Amino acid sequence: TADNDRGAMAISGGSESGILVFPGRQKGHIQIVDLHSCINLSGMQEAASPVAVLSLATPQQAGVGIQRTRSRSKGSFSIESNGTPASPPLATTVHPTNINIIAAHATSLSALAVSSDGAMVASASEKGTLIRIFDTMSGRLLHELRRGVDRADIYSIAFSPDNTRLCVSSDKGTVHIFNLEAKQSAAQQSAAAAAAAAGNRQSNLKFMKDLLPKYFSSEWSFAHFRVANEVRCICGFGSERNSVVVLCADGTAQKYSFDSYRGSCVREWYRKFI
Repeated sequence: TADNDRGAMAISGGSESGILVFPGRQKGHIQIVDLHSCINLSGMQEAASPVAVLSLATPQQAGVGIQRTRSRSKGSFSIESNGTPASPPLATTVHPTNINIIAAHATSLSALAVSSDGAMVASASEKGTLIRIFDTMSGRLLHELRRGVDRADIYSIAFSPDNTRLCVSSDKGTVHIFNLEAKQSAAQQSAAAAAAAAGNRQSNLKFMKDLLPKYFSSEWSFAHFRVANEVRCICGFGSERNSVVVLCADGTAQKYSFDSYRGSCVREWYRKFI
């Protein structure tokens, strides 16, 4: 991959999905791997390949010490035992067959998130002004969301369990909440849900988007709140639909609820664990 000092990567959490995303080799690119597309190459002769192949031995088959060594086969590596194995290790070799690469940003990636069903990936660059959401299978851009105008360090991005919201935390001390339902068709959302969901804020000059800079066609968060202590924090949606939980580096946790129509936010509780 490209330089990834922040360790940006994400994996879908749904039991039926297995999407892994991480920075590609080029700056600002996202590499998407469908883990369910991996095929078993055990027993097949290793050949030179530009794609990495992983060979694993189970703990019962190997000794206590584990050491990663590079195989003679180009582009592959294996995990071998330092000790004397009780029995010859049975290697399981897997090879992903479904890999997608998306040119998401012009600068390096700072944060990544995948929806629970693996259908969408959200990314932010080191500029921290835009959040882009792509379809993981086709690579199509679904949403371009604006956090702000000033440069920011994005700490975390999270999808809601039903994939209708996105929350983002940054070094500005704020958490922004975006609505992802606005672009769904009427058939995809009930009348009650449509009435209860507020669309993201947009410029009053959007009707002139073809004549004005791209900024005027941006989608802004429909709700946001400021974290009490303005320290490094990560955010995620709570078990209740309209709630966000924030965990901070100073050992505190906070829970906020938001009105999905008006966009107002209220802190429900604040707890200090350290």
